[in-house]
Amino acid sequence: MGNFAIDFLAGGISGAIAKTCTAPIERVKLIIQTQDANPKIISGEVPRYTGIMNCFTRVAAEQGVGAFWRGNFVNVLRYFPTQAFNFAFKDTIKAQFPKYNPKTQFLQNFGVNVASGGLAGAGSLTIVYPLDYARTRLASDVGSGKAQFNGLMDCLSKTASGPAGPAGL
Repeated sequence: MGNFAIDFLAGGISGAIAKTCTAPIERVKLIIQTQDANPKIISGEVPRYTGIMNCFTRVAAEQGVGAFWRGNFVNVLRYFPTQAFNFAFKDTIKAQFPKYNPKTQFLQNFGVNVASGGLAGAGSLTIVYPLDYARTRLASDVGSGKAQFNGLMDCLSKTASGPAGPAGL
C-alpha cells in the first residue's frame, strides 16, 4: 500500500474517531440552531431549549444518551467521500492550469492552488451535499416521541419523494 493510501486511511480513521467523540456537541449545536424550524417546538408541543446545558439534559432524559450520536454515522460516512473527491478533483483540476514556478512566480502559483482547491471543494460538496443534508435532518430530529426518520435512506427517500422531488435534496 502506497504512502497516499496509508495517509488517506490514517486521516479518515482519525477523522471518524474525532467526529464520533465530538458528536454530542455537534448534535446539541444543530438542535439549538434548528429549533425555530421544528414543528413540535413551533406548536408548543415541545418547549424551546433555553441553552446548551438545558439541551444536553433534555436530550439525555427524553431520548436517551444514544440520541447524542443520532446522525453521526452519516457524518462519518460523509467524511470519506468528501476527502476522496477533494484529492481526486484537486490534482485533475490543477493539471488544467499552466505550471508556475513557486519560487519565481509565487502569486500565479498561489492563484492556481487557491483556484484548484476551491473548485475541488465545490465539486466534492456538490456530490456529498445530500449526505450533509441528511446528517443535519437526522441530528436535529427532536421530541420525546418517535423519530421522524429511520436512518439515512429513510431521510433521503422521504425528502426526494416530497413536494420538491429530488431537488429537495
